[in-house]
Amino acid sequence: METISFTPLLNPKLTTSKSLSHLPKSISCSLNKRSPATLSKPNRSWITHLQHGLAAAAISLAVNFSPAVPILQSPAFASEFDVLSEGPPEAYVVDDAGVLSRVTKSDLKRLLSDLESRKNLHINFITVRKLTSKADAFEYADQVLEKWYPTIEEGNNKGIVVLVTSQKEGAITGGPAFIQAVGDSVLDATVSENLPVLATDEKYNEAVYSTAKRLAAAIDGLPDPGGPQFKDNKRESNFKTKEETDEKRGQFSLVVGGLLVIAFVVPMAQYYAYVSKK
Repeated sequence: METISFTPLLNPKLTTSKSLSHLPKSISCSLNKRSPATLSKPNRSWITHLQHGLAAAAISLAVNFSPAVPILQSPAFASEFDVLSEGPPEAYVVDDAGVLSRVTKSDLKRLLSDLESRKNLHINFITVRKLTSKADAFEYADQVLEKWYPTIEEGNNKGIVVLVTSQKEGAITGGPAFIQAVGDSVLDATVSENLPVLATDEKYNEAVYSTAKRLAAAIDGLPDPGGPQFKDNKRESNFKTKEETDEKRGQFSLVVGGLLVIAFVVPMAQYYAYVSKK
């Protein structure tokens, strides 16, 4: 016969006590392991936000108090000083305003190079959009002359012609030899006629080239070709003369008098006709 063992059934308490004895330990261990992680998450997120905020504040301060930011610089302000720093051009023209055509630049180079080879006088033409460092074109032209040719020997036979497109004005300056060769009358006439008049009509190419030809003619001793003049836009008066006013006044009096007569006579005639019928 086979023997059947009933040991597990005879000791149920022992089996139950062993299995339950492990539960508190496992629960307590799981709580002890998870509690540090759950408590550290809020602290880490708070520190992360604080770090991001400090980084953003540092970047904002760096941008606001940066001494030189190329994006914030004005193009006109930068180009005005670029002309000074780059020095005199080889082709006689610095078109910083970008208003001269290739044909005009080529014609200027041919005219001015021929003049320099014959008369030993060098003329530079400069166009800028606007001025921010100087009050007018004359001060800026003097500044360019002193910057490009710092000594009297270097600037003696040099001439500077400046055209400011936004202000519609120009200026001419130069060394003693250049001023004497051109003459004060032609210099004044060119500054008051060729440059401002044509620039007002935005004919910048004609303004520059006509100025160059006028200066070259004066240096060569040729008759002054003259320059354009400002047009006098005289408008016709809308006011009527005394004769026209008196004539209109007489016509108005006749019309008003006729209306008054009609206003009184017609009702009276109607009333008389109504009474006579009775």
